[in-house]
Amino acid sequence: MAAEPARPSHPFLIKLPGVYAPQGDTRLLMSALERERIRPGAVVLDLGTGSGALALRAAQLGGIVIAVDVARVAVVTARLNALLHHRRITVRRSDLISAVGEHSYDLVLCNPPYVPSPTARGPTRGASRAWDAGPDGRAVVDRVCDDAPAALRRGGVLLMVHSKLCDPDATVRRLSRGGLEVSISARAHIPVGPVLRSRINWLRSRGLMSADDRFEELVIIRAEQT
Repeated sequence: MAAEPARPSHPFLIKLPGVYAPQGDTRLLMSALERERIRPGAVVLDLGTGSGALALRAAQLGGIVIAVDVARVAVVTARLNALLHHRRITVRRSDLISAVGEHSYDLVLCNPPYVPSPTARGPTRGASRAWDAGPDGRAVVDRVCDDAPAALRRGGVLLMVHSKLCDPDATVRRLSRGGLEVSISARAHIPVGPVLRSRINWLRSRGLMSADDRFEELVIIRAEQT
């Protein structure tokens, strides 16, 4: 059964301090979600749910949704938003490996931390945990790639958004080695935001951005268990 047509959803979301607010990457991933054929009762995992915006939309489309985040404040926020919008969503505090465990899903959504950071060790608290991802931006992306094949049922799909700064081609190769059918299904250019601007000189020194860059390219990675 086809997903219901895309329409503006969740005009109001509670956003507690320290929780990643839905931005351009969230909207791009939500559009990809709305293009999927979600059968009623499909089991959906939203990794790193943040405010719960994607989990809410997946539930609205008929999915049985489990949303996880490592940050306690994000778990509280997502639960509040589920209550506010009258959606039954299971929200748990969990890291990636624990969320997958022995379970498998029809759809996995992931907006991971993907911004390259001068600090090798990722933050353990605070808002920057939602975006800082090590010098190559792949600290979490690679874990998702490695765990995705076991997390997906036959015909299941992973939808993951991240920046061109952390090498989408490497993501495609890594997921393909796991036996998944992989493509870059969408691209978008968004204005460079405050996080990138705050480390623009470092990014330029790494050859990741040039002096003329005013936009960041985002991609949607779609990987299917055939």
